[in-house]
Amino acid sequence: MIEKLTEYLSNKKVLILGFGMEGISTYKFIRKNLAEQKIYIADKNEEVFEKNSFIKEDQNVELIYGNDYLESLENFDIIMKTPGLSFAKIDISKFKDKIKSQVELLLEFSDSTTIGVTGTKGKSTTSSLIYKIIADQSKDVLLLGNIGLPIFDYLEDIKKETILVLELSSHQLEFVKCSPKIAILLNIFEEHLDHYKSYQNYIDAKMNIFKFQKQSDYLLYNPDNKLLKENVEKILNGIDRVESNIIKISLDNMDNNKNNNIYKINNNILFDGKNLYDSTNERKILGNHNLHNIMFALGVSEILGLDLNKTIQTINHFEPLPHRMEFVGKFNDIIYYNDSIATIPESAISTITTLKDISSLIIGGMDRGIDYSSFIDFLNNSSIKNIICLPITGHLIADKISNSAINIYKINTMEEAVEIAKNVTEKNKICLLSPAAASYGFYKNFQERGNEFKRLVK
Repeated sequence: MIEKLTEYLSNKKVLILGFGMEGISTYKFIRKNLAEQKIYIADKNEEVFEKNSFIKEDQNVELIYGNDYLESLENFDIIMKTPGLSFAKIDISKFKDKIKSQVELLLEFSDSTTIGVTGTKGKSTTSSLIYKIIADQSKDVLLLGNIGLPIFDYLEDIKKETILVLELSSHQLEFVKCSPKIAILLNIFEEHLDHYKSYQNYIDAKMNIFKFQKQSDYLLYNPDNKLLKENVEKILNGIDRVESNIIKISLDNMDNNKNNNIYKINNNILFDGKNLYDSTNERKILGNHNLHNIMFALGVSEILGLDLNKTIQTINHFEPLPHRMEFVGKFNDIIYYNDSIATIPESAISTITTLKDISSLIIGGMDRGIDYSSFIDFLNNSSIKNIICLPITGHLIADKISNSAINIYKINTMEEAVEIAKNVTEKNKICLLSPAAASYGFYKNFQERGNEFKRLVK
């Protein structure tokens, strides 16, 4: 693959757009394999080049920075765009076909089996579980993508027999024109509305995970999610669609025709009538949303022909990832859970429904224009005694809680939230951080928010 990729980039006017983790990774790959080729790097902030002083020692680099750093993009042959950079307010018509990414080039040039996982929620858990299942059966496997590892840093470890599990965000999928061998679509909810021109643009980006599949490929998707089902089937029924092998993964809305579907009857998870998993098994990742994630992992295990008993053993022992319904500990007879990953209402509702015995709930974060009406209805009809509300969305929600049995606390910091929770949470019940909002503007990311919560609790 390295040879094919080097040939593709050779003698091209390549712009690295955004000099964060992935941008640095792309630079290092090009410089290692094309030592004399000139590289162009653009980033709004000059500080990123100061922090990475090695870049100024390279005589074959031209740096572009400042407010005009996005001008003249059409003058380049290839634009290696960082996933987090939004083009929502920019006319990209003159250079759209030039936009590339590490994900797309991997999918285009690698001969390995690729498993792509996307969805608004559950990507990290599902991709990590699939990786662990494969690794536990002594297969050569790598976990890459949105999980935090730049793909180009691992190209030398990728052989033809290597199985690549890729956690893929909508940002990584937005401009791709290739799809993975096995594509997994978990769900679609309102998210990243600040990054796209419209909600439909966000959905369309997700659809790219299977839009370019071949006949021998596999698509696993969740028809229980109405919006996802509508958009997937619109593409599947479109003109000139090369239909891959379709597997529907459903907990509650399965069609009468169960051929080539994974579904639940009573407590059993089945695939074409074959019993795969007993949902009453004692496991460490709880809730129906995680059972859905498990069903996708079981589907991949069957496609790859793995040992089912070993797969089940891995599933049952798989630990929750940090910040995902994470048990923090029991202190002064109060049980604390960190669910900082819950950046949308649906995630918070799922966690609250799973844990059940919640006395205090901490919510709030960045306002991205998400509709909270169903979440407010859910809270008004819940048995939660205390709702502790951080700005901005927490304060907006607080004003609309009408259940007089619920105590509302509008505060400004996580420190205040934890202090109030310590004083008002009933003994032997749960205090849950499940914000239902993004962390940006207050924290660098959901990890930083969750870590501060855990530190204050402890």
